Amino acid sequence: MKLKIMSYRWLLGCLAIATFTLLFSACASNSRNTVGSGGTGDNFPSVKGVAAKGATAKGANAKGAAVPDKGDAAFVQKAPGYLIQPGDVLSISVWNEDELKREVTVRPDGGITFPLIGDLQASGKTIRDLRAEITKGLSTYIPEAAVSLNLKQVVGNKVNVLGQVKSPGEFILTSGIDVLQALSMAGGVTPFANLSKIKILRRDKKTRKQTVIPFNYKKVLKGRGLEQNILLQSGDTIVVP
Repeated sequence: MKLKIMSYRWLLGCLAIATFTLLFSACASNSRNTVGSGGTGDNFPSVKGVAAKGATAKGANAKGAAVPDKGDAAFVQKAPGYLIQPGDVLSISVWNEDELKREVTVRPDGGITFPLIGDLQASGKTIRDLRAEITKGLSTYIPEAAVSLNLKQVVGNKVNVLGQVKSPGEFILTSGIDVLQALSMAGGVTPFANLSKIKILRRDKKTRKQTVIPFNYKKVLKGRGLEQNILLQSGDTIVVP
């Protein structure tokens, strides 16, 4: 009788262990599937989900194409061909000469004023060229002066792209940018754009008179009328109807 009871208890124990093992395996498998599918058991998004939602950074459009931020001086610092324009803000300093540290705005006439040198023409020059000129001007008073010149804010050297483009707005103009390149900076044209009726509006800086320059995108794409793909000037506006 005792032997039968012991056998019965042993059988119940084996069944309990087997049941516990099966339940534990099922829970572990379910936990792995939950984490891999985007959950962590607390309804938090997975790392993959966060990356997907946060992939679009500042200065990028919805499709991920990089678009320079308006007035992005850091972007211009990496473009050595950028020409300083009236309205731009410059930060100038000389190593070990705190009294010469200045933040200046380029005047409408294109000039700036700096201690020990006086007036300098800044407009139309690159950052590197103007730095060299300041260094030379200071050489009489400070031999081998270590001049630091940075573009603090871009105000003057910009173009506008308006109308049927994917990312209309204001864009920094570096040297040698033509119409096609500006349209590309704006994300390209939309399917509704009238490609044969694009116009460039340009205002004469002296007379303030505005002229209209036609641009037929269709012809240019076919390799005809390439002279229409002109280099843009500061203040130009491209209108895509």
